[in-house]
Formats: sequence, C-alpha cells, structure tokens
Amino acid sequence: MLKYIYSRICLLITLLIMSNLTDAQSLKVSSGKVERWSNFSSKYVVARNIDVWLPEDYSISKHYAVLYMHDGQMLFDSTITWNHQEWMVDETITELIKEHKIKDCIVVGIWHDDRLRHSEYFPQKPFEMLTEEQRKYIISAMRPNGFMVFNDTVRSDNYLKFIVEELKPFIDTKYATLKDKANTFIAGSSMGGLISMYAICEYPNVFGGAGCLSTHWPGIFTLDNNPVPDIFIQYMQTHLPSPKDHLFYFDYGTVTLDSLYPGIQRKVDEVMKTKGYTSANWMTKEFPGEDHSEKSWSRRLNYPLEFLLRK
Repeated sequence: MLKYIYSRICLLITLLIMSNLTDAQSLKVSSGKVERWSNFSSKYVVARNIDVWLPEDYSISKHYAVLYMHDGQMLFDSTITWNHQEWMVDETITELIKEHKIKDCIVVGIWHDDRLRHSEYFPQKPFEMLTEEQRKYIISAMRPNGFMVFNDTVRSDNYLKFIVEELKPFIDTKYATLKDKANTFIAGSSMGGLISMYAICEYPNVFGGAGCLSTHWPGIFTLDNNPVPDIFIQYMQTHLPSPKDHLFYFDYGTVTLDSLYPGIQRKVDEVMKTKGYTSANWMTKEFPGEDHSEKSWSRRLNYPLEFLLRK
C-alpha cells in the first residue's frame, strides 16, 4: 500500500512539472528543438520562462556541456523578439558542432524580466563597495530615452542563487548533462556580459568559463563622474578565479553604445594579465564598426563559442 501511495505521489509530481513544459511551438529554430519551461518558479527571483535548446541528435545516452545564456527571449527567433533581431544561437552552434570545433552542448536560455533586468544583472558586491553617495547617484541615473536605469534595488546575488541553487540542479536532473565546471559555461551581452563576469567570480566552482560580449562596464549610460568602471576593476582584482581552470572571453564593437567600452576594456585586460591570464585562457577581441545589437553579436558568436567550448 505504501509503495502504491509513493508511486502515485511521484506520478503527481512528474505531471505537475511536465505541465509547465511546452515544445515552444511559437518559437521557430533552424535546427534542433527548444523545450520551454514556462513560468519557472523560484524563491529568489520572479518566475520566468526557461528555453532549453537541444541539438538535432540529442540523446540521453550521451552527455552534453551546458551553456547558460541571459536574455533568453532574444536567442533563437527574430520573429518574436521586440526588435526583430536574434543571436542565431541554434544556427551557429549546429554549424560549429558539424565542423567538430566545439563540444556537444545544450543551451539554457534564461528569460529576463524587463522591469528588473538592470537590477538582476548589475553585479551586487561591486555596487555595495560604492559609497552611499555613489550608490544614490547610480540608482538615480537616467537612460538616453528619459526613463530610469533602475526600477528596483540591485538584486543580482539572488539572481545568481536562482541559477546555481535552483536552475542548474533542475537542468542536470532533466537533461543528459556534464555537471562539472569544466563543462558549465555562462554568457551574455551588455549587462548580460557583466553578470556573466560576476557569476564566474562568485561561483568559480560552478562555472568554468564566461562569455562577455559588449560588456557594459559603465553600468549606466554615461562615463561622466561615473565610479562604476573603477569599482568593477577593483572587484576583479580581488575576485578573479584561478586562470588554471577558468576561461574568459571579452569583446566590444566601436560604435553606438559600444563606443564607451574600449578604454575600460583595456584596463580590464591589464587586470587579467596581472592575475596570470594568457591567450590560453583569456581572449579579448575588438570588432571595428560593430554596434550594440543582437545582429552584431550573432555575427561574432562563433568566437566565444569556439574559445569556451573547444574540444
């Protein structure tokens, strides 16, 4: 009788979990498939969709590296994104796997909440290193369109707890993954680049590599009287993980918002050198003429993928 009750409870739990799984039919990919876990709940962050991309030949008899990517709604299908652009993740990874340039992998696309994106992606410990006056200045900053940069307090520590303590264990249970840090990567662009840098620094035993495209080092939208870049550099000087078993990829364009980045990135590069990083475990690339957009990131996505997921 107890075995029967136990089996029914297990079945109920499975049904409840699967009720949040859809085939993401409205989302079109060129290869493989996307499984969407709708309104994935968390005790740390507001519920959000999680899109898991699986390659064409995905099989539970194999094991796959895992790439966690921020701004998950922008990765696969330009027909449903706000700006009609996408990262072309499925096309790029499929081609690189066919060419035997990267490991077999799956991609976990973590959707952002529009209202909380800046609060969740802004590295929290560096923010707390600022003086009270500096924090007030940053929190009150405005976007070029006249809207506030922040709609709430900085809460990126909880965002990372969600990924590490809730999402990763779920993914490792549901999919045929390689669970070790050497096969666990995190990547994003702009603010997503910042939170990827922060993630590997805060959880060096979880993530083996970070891809930071067009990293938004200013944190806000001006360099005037802005203490943020220096505080990020100060944080990295004391928190970068060992170069022996971690990989970093940085890049930037030279126009639109990316025009703010080159000088700061050069300072970051100096920190990487002093901490023992070399071309074996760190890459920074400049892309002249490229702007701050998914189209630009899609054109150069192969570089971080080949660097981080190399065989």
